[in-house]
Amino acid sequence: METNTATGDGSRKNENIPPPLPPNHRFLEPEKAVKSITDMAIWEKSEAYMEYTGFIATINQAIMAKPLTVDCKISENVRRLVVMLEKIEQLMDLFPPVDQPQRFGNVAFRDWLERVRANSTLFLQEALNPGIHLAIPEVKVYLEESFGNATRIDYGTGHEMAFVMFLCCLFKVGNLIPEDNVATVFLVFNKYLSIVRRLQKTYRMEPAGSHGVWSLDDYQFIPFIWGSSQLVDQPRIYPPAKFLEDDIIEKYHTEYMFISCIKYIKEVKKGPFAEHSNQLWSISAVGSWSKINQGLIKMYKKEVLSKFPVVQHVMFGSLLPIRRFPINH
Repeated sequence: METNTATGDGSRKNENIPPPLPPNHRFLEPEKAVKSITDMAIWEKSEAYMEYTGFIATINQAIMAKPLTVDCKISENVRRLVVMLEKIEQLMDLFPPVDQPQRFGNVAFRDWLERVRANSTLFLQEALNPGIHLAIPEVKVYLEESFGNATRIDYGTGHEMAFVMFLCCLFKVGNLIPEDNVATVFLVFNKYLSIVRRLQKTYRMEPAGSHGVWSLDDYQFIPFIWGSSQLVDQPRIYPPAKFLEDDIIEKYHTEYMFISCIKYIKEVKKGPFAEHSNQLWSISAVGSWSKINQGLIKMYKKEVLSKFPVVQHVMFGSLLPIRRFPINH
């Protein structure tokens, strides 16, 4: 499906910022394009891959050494996105878990997600600038894919990826601009994180494609990347092994995403941390947060972005296209 035209007017402060969209830009409803293992090579050289990994790196830099409580610019566009996510979360009150025989995957999640999808266009019309409403059929697909799979009632790094792609698209169309970088993570992404944690607990969602104890976490990855960037040069949580200490977790979980992830894992998993979260236990031995941060970015590319079971579900449109990234870009 094609929608006609729109413009983005994001200011171009540095080379990581995409140029404004041309006035005759044609939006496309995103579709899956990685159908087989051999398509993975196309994905890894695609514009979407470069835009997505570039976006993660840009944000990673923007929030380095900053706690969640930092005083940052909060634009009206960021506020409206937070309000939209609050409305999405409030819909959960209408669909409490139902009594059912199986332990995992409460079917009430399907009704909740169906309601979110039924309202997504309206939510985005309220949240986005009128000048880019023509982008809604394209960006709403990423939003709808962000919360889990209705058939399997599971959630994983592919769904998280859809939300980060949603944010990336909002920068590409100019609804968010570089001055919004910090608030986009600390308010919008952090709110998203609290919603998906509530979904996981409320509807007892299965981890999608979990590698068991050998993965970083059953559900998330990005908050560990961005969260470790926040902790660079943080003297009170140094050496990094301190993130395992209960008093550090209690004191700093509201200031640092990485610590809040550790707190959540300790709440939902029982037993020795080294057994249920072996990869994170190993990370605690690394000497500095900047090394952890760079290591996690490499691990994400290897363990998530180069895995066919995840990438086969990724959607590509006009904003994150599967076409090859131009070498002379």
